[in-house]
Amino acid sequence: MASVEWHCEERTYLKNESFSKEDGNVPETGCLSIIVLGASGDLAKKKTFPALFNLYRQGFLHPNEVHIFGYARTKISDDELRNRIRGYLSSGNEGSEDVSKFLQLIKYVSGSYDAEEGFLTLDKAISEHETSRNSSEGSSRRLFYLALPPSVYPQVCKMIKNYCTNKSDLGGWTRIVVEKPFGKDLASAEELSSQIGELFDEPQIFRIDHYLGKELVQNLLVLRFANRFFLPLWNRDNIDNVQIVFREDFGIEGRGGYFDQYGIIRDIIQNHLLQVLCLVAMEKPISLKPEHIRDEKVKVLQSVVPIKDEEVVLGQYEGYRDDPTVPDNSNTPTFATMVLRIHNERWEGVPFILKAGKALNSKKADIRVQFKDVPGDIFKCQNQGRNEFVIRLQPSEAMYMKLMVKQPGLDMTTAQSELDLSYKQRYHGVVIPEAYERLILDTIRGDQQHFVRRDELKVAWEIFTPLLHQIDDGKFKPISYKPGSRGPAEADKLLEKAGYVQTHGYIWIPPTL
Repeated sequence: MASVEWHCEERTYLKNESFSKEDGNVPETGCLSIIVLGASGDLAKKKTFPALFNLYRQGFLHPNEVHIFGYARTKISDDELRNRIRGYLSSGNEGSEDVSKFLQLIKYVSGSYDAEEGFLTLDKAISEHETSRNSSEGSSRRLFYLALPPSVYPQVCKMIKNYCTNKSDLGGWTRIVVEKPFGKDLASAEELSSQIGELFDEPQIFRIDHYLGKELVQNLLVLRFANRFFLPLWNRDNIDNVQIVFREDFGIEGRGGYFDQYGIIRDIIQNHLLQVLCLVAMEKPISLKPEHIRDEKVKVLQSVVPIKDEEVVLGQYEGYRDDPTVPDNSNTPTFATMVLRIHNERWEGVPFILKAGKALNSKKADIRVQFKDVPGDIFKCQNQGRNEFVIRLQPSEAMYMKLMVKQPGLDMTTAQSELDLSYKQRYHGVVIPEAYERLILDTIRGDQQHFVRRDELKVAWEIFTPLLHQIDDGKFKPISYKPGSRGPAEADKLLEKAGYVQTHGYIWIPPTL
């Protein structure tokens, strides 16, 4: 673990950690308690605790100031929870001591989510930790991570508010992190927001979307606004269409009971892909303050016109209904391609194509910005493909520009090639943080830039709720497609109709070291 001097009352931070009063990232006194509710569930074991462990290993969480509490209904001991988590903590041969030390920071409290007894016990355990660290009342920091179904958010937040928040305000804070899905449609999302909003102020609420913590997604603002050559190109005069794609090569794999309630639009498109669209399409904010960035994202969403039925293709892979947890007559889409159109000066007439699906022929997520044809094509090379700027979000993080070049040799022949920035090659040996690590650290710092604001959530649901209600009512049927395929053939026809030109014969191959 990084060798860094830390103290509970007066802390020394990592040298690459920057804070300023202006952006709210001010070092605070008082010890830190991180409470993971739903600690015995899959999300906590696979994502939350591993992210906390990686922050610990890198020196961002230190045993002299932090303690981690797990809370759930399951009646198990501290050691039983630690043993359940241990196998998910990546340490390498030399890191087993780090794992053991980290696990000793974890204490488990069992209790119900709707009764005060468990939360009083939890508050007592947190207070004992704070007292042992000589943290004055009101100066401590309490972060509650709700790794729980949204249906229990209101009652859990009420218990936290009534029994587990700081008793006074002397520089400390109470913050809550809630996971998607934030509702199932506009009405349910607004109801959930109102219930939580009655208990906590907006600066205390962190609606986490892990896609906003991905390295290449966080790079979008830098790419767009720190590079001069993109500025005159990034508009309807030069860009023909934009694709934001999420593909998985596996099906629901035992998650049918959950997935069938939501479907691919609620699970992926309404949140992950729409957040990426905002960053691709937004105007330059007046500063990097979280509220200025989120203001611009909301403006983009408010400019999206209603989705047309003829610009939507839904699919369901063959065998989906064979899952015993899925109803035999399920109308839930496992695939969707749709065109969103933004009615503003920059993007009028440019289709934004959002595409997501399960059980497809590949696993990847990327952004494809396809430029218009070169006018007066003297090389007669338009049939070889258009210029494209591609950002590969996962796997093999990279960004590359597809462009035409002369083939080496005596003949004047053209071919499509690329300018390539592949992260594994360029940043050899650099470990790219997991999204949850980055976002949990942002929560501790109080930086809400990469979290969804309430008005942003509301507008996002306004875009999709009419379509979702049609699907729920059985008025919009998914087309069957074979697992391992590209999805329904109708989706490719929609892409072609929207103006996307597929490049045939060109395949991007990640460079090797």
